Amino acid sequence: MKKSHSKRYNLNMLSCALAACLLMAAPTAFAQSTSATLRGQVAAGSMITVTNVETGLRRTAQGGATGSYTIPGLPPGTYRVEGGSGGTRDITLAVGQVATVNLGQAAPAIPADGVTTLDRVVASAEFVPETKTSEVATYVTAKQIEMLPQNSRNFLAFADTVPGMLFTDNGSESRIRSGAQGANNINVFIDGVGQKNYVTPGGITGQDDSPGNPFPQSAIGEFKVITSNYKAEYDQISSAAITAVTRSGSNDFKGAVFWDRYTEAWRKPTPDEEVAGSKTEEKYEQFGAWVGGAIIKDRLHYFLSYEGKDIIRPVSIEPPAQVNLANLPESIRSEFGATSRPFKSDLYFGKLSFQASDDHLIEFSARRREELNLSGIGGTGARSYATDIPNKETRLDLRSVYSAQDWMNDAHITYESAGYNPSPVENGTSARYVVINPTNPGSASNPNLLTVLNTGSGPSFQDKSQKGWAIQDDFTWFGIDGHTIKAGFKYKKIDLKAFQQFPPFPRYWYDINESMTSPFRVEYTSPRSGRDPFVSTGNTQFGIYIQDDWEVTDKLMVNMGIRWDVEDNPSYTDRVLDPTIAAALRNWTNIQDTDYDIENYIGNGGNRKNDKNNFAPRLGFSYDLTGDQRHVIFGGAGRAYDRTIFDYMAREFYGGAFTTYTINFRTPLHPCTGTACIAFNPALATPEGLAAYAAANPVAGGEIQLLNNDFKTPYSDQYSLGMRNRVELWGQDWNTSVTLQHIRSRDNFYMHLGSRRPDGSFHQYEAQGQTWGGSPFIAVPGYGNLILGDNGFAFNQNSLLLSIDKPYTDSSPWGVGIAYTYTDGEENRPNASEGETYLFDYASVRDQFYTSTGVPKHRLVLTGIYSPGWDLTFSSKLVLQAPTPISAVNNTLSPANGTCTPITGAANCGALNSFYDPVMPVYDIGYKQFDLAAEKRFQLPGDFAFKLRADVLNVFNWRNWNQFDTGWGPAGGPVNPNVGVVNGNNIDGPTRTFKLSVRLEW
Repeated sequence: MKKSHSKRYNLNMLSCALAACLLMAAPTAFAQSTSATLRGQVAAGSMITVTNVETGLRRTAQGGATGSYTIPGLPPGTYRVEGGSGGTRDITLAVGQVATVNLGQAAPAIPADGVTTLDRVVASAEFVPETKTSEVATYVTAKQIEMLPQNSRNFLAFADTVPGMLFTDNGSESRIRSGAQGANNINVFIDGVGQKNYVTPGGITGQDDSPGNPFPQSAIGEFKVITSNYKAEYDQISSAAITAVTRSGSNDFKGAVFWDRYTEAWRKPTPDEEVAGSKTEEKYEQFGAWVGGAIIKDRLHYFLSYEGKDIIRPVSIEPPAQVNLANLPESIRSEFGATSRPFKSDLYFGKLSFQASDDHLIEFSARRREELNLSGIGGTGARSYATDIPNKETRLDLRSVYSAQDWMNDAHITYESAGYNPSPVENGTSARYVVINPTNPGSASNPNLLTVLNTGSGPSFQDKSQKGWAIQDDFTWFGIDGHTIKAGFKYKKIDLKAFQQFPPFPRYWYDINESMTSPFRVEYTSPRSGRDPFVSTGNTQFGIYIQDDWEVTDKLMVNMGIRWDVEDNPSYTDRVLDPTIAAALRNWTNIQDTDYDIENYIGNGGNRKNDKNNFAPRLGFSYDLTGDQRHVIFGGAGRAYDRTIFDYMAREFYGGAFTTYTINFRTPLHPCTGTACIAFNPALATPEGLAAYAAANPVAGGEIQLLNNDFKTPYSDQYSLGMRNRVELWGQDWNTSVTLQHIRSRDNFYMHLGSRRPDGSFHQYEAQGQTWGGSPFIAVPGYGNLILGDNGFAFNQNSLLLSIDKPYTDSSPWGVGIAYTYTDGEENRPNASEGETYLFDYASVRDQFYTSTGVPKHRLVLTGIYSPGWDLTFSSKLVLQAPTPISAVNNTLSPANGTCTPITGAANCGALNSFYDPVMPVYDIGYKQFDLAAEKRFQLPGDFAFKLRADVLNVFNWRNWNQFDTGWGPAGGPVNPNVGVVNGNNIDGPTRTFKLSVRLEW
């Protein structure tokens, strides 16, 4: 049975028209997703001049016949706007903002005292909110980044103040996600350049298995979060887009040096430490400096930033809850308890900005990231079991922005290099100590084993990377009154590489209740002849788009756009399956008459094509009810294509490339049969003995993993409808927004069993009605299991996004933010949004959806900033969210006898249709944390100032438990009364922690 895919746009005529539009749009330019645009009304024919008060950047425009004007490509900052008949206004523009300023008779003039100094301009500049956009977008200001309580100095952490966003940091890695989709589906654009991770999970490069930061926070000016319905210029994304702008130097010489610190003495003990009666050593230090200024006033500026981390983080090594610690040998017990693992990072950023003329801005920036990170310590992993995950990343960006009277050109040439290379800290063998599960022992021939402790060499060796260059280009034309037309392209050449070996060294298994010196099993890997585990390919990406922001009337704005993307992945399209393997598959009778055609997965070098149907239309509108931007209805619909992680597709190569030998040694507690069951031979405890065994027992086959020959690009369809308001309350303007959002994500990657039983069936008792379990782990003759890669995982999401914001300003030095999110999310494979890609309990993905894991149904974030004077500033942040659903197999729904024998004439196996039931913790609030911060500024002689800051995280020391009993009970019941109840000491978030920060700035 051939697998069908969702309907695609196949618009060849449209692609030709789009290409023609781009050719006519030359000279080329790059997307200005981070630049601001100023537009509005003046007297017809009047000249308008805008000047950046810090850098001297100057732009001019002339009002058209109807008095409209547009000035795009403005770096975010403070500007003086002059011209028309309205005198002068000082305004602040945000990242990617489209601001409307009408310079008519009612426009404010220069202050009465005539003072126009820089300080006056910066202090009195008004922020012009953007309300007439169809995007579901929220700004995170420099003030929020600077003042809100925080711990990690990761600027992405502030994105969780935006409705629909969720930031997590579990100490091992930090992730940002939006709604029902996972972290892999986001993209972050820095100065207009996407930071997408093409090879491994995490969404952006460097975030896979890393608690580090993607960018120095001191170099980020501000950023915007678009949770859906972004315009056509955004690519390689299907959930949220985060677009940030980096800081630039100014005419004034400015800089700062900072240092953050806390230790275990400055925090409350963790639950594990309370049990142990003492705290584990912990050190958390962050430090850095930035400096910026002018090399040539008003022309050439520089900005340099460095941030570092030096962390010793406590973790706990502990056995499973079913194991009584007192029953374990002393040599094992001594390994358990609180311990720590180190993490260090260095982030460097530099930027040069050259104003070649009033019309031409040239920028060059460079970033370097280096990390030392030990993982694998904690849980059942001893310190010796650690894996080193070095993280090295380099990015370069050369940008040119040229503005003329009726058009603007923004172009980038970029280079990137990022690697993910885990390897064991210790080389040699490893030991896994196990016991037979006392509460569910299994059978004598197939005991249910619990891992108690892992020691020795770590389990992972990987070499994965992306490296290459790109050119991006956007052209904006506003020569037609009422229209802003933008067209652009991106061409990228990237070398992708993937390799992995699990485990890289032999692993010996010991049953603690039997022997601590004689193993009952050994596992090790050996390269298989004829199977190359190293995957390297030259990847080419190309995308084009065109969009029009059409001001139909002074109240109605319509945004229309479409983009088209294609990716050439030779490792996929040129794949030729080994003829011997292909013949074995074609001759395997088990799959000759089943629910799929094996020919759809056998690549011959010519039957696979790149997915060229990725047309993504995007349509939006906004309607200003009163014409003064105070009450605006907005909405939109659009499609956005993401990409499939290369590491997933590389499984076709390294899946089965290593022979995994499992030798069982016959012991009283572990009797075994078969050719791989022998008496223990001390020679098999040496590399030479294992090599001799492999030579004497060659395995020609191995697991077979294949991808569908008609592989598609994952995408999401997004719909939104909302209203923004500016209302006056207590003499202040408040911004409110309410949005209804619907997102459908389709064609996400997954792998499933292709092996079938002799009659072609999947389930063991399929004829009796079994619909889950009994999976056919049956080897292809001469090989191992057959696993197929397809499109199929899907997500649905309905959301209500509500925000209320009173901005902090110098004239009104207090700010409040309220962000509430209701998410009704579902997925057709639990845990898929958290990175699960395998589905072995069914023949293929089904249409049944389950509650999404990883995202709470309700989430509320409250923030506040207040300056009472005396150079004091206070801030706070409160997070409350509902419990996060957990998936677990409900065994009580299966037959007690473990078969599908009909009972009273009816099959009792169909109950397994809903084996995944969300397990909800027994608390009304699943996560809660309240943070406070206070800062005092001391003016020093000259232009120097000293700042002393204290952050208190989790003020009330709330415990956010994350370890629950997920065992529903035995087959046939009864239901475990403790299902969903806390059964461990692990918590999310910090205990109450005091953090001290000092800062010297000038």
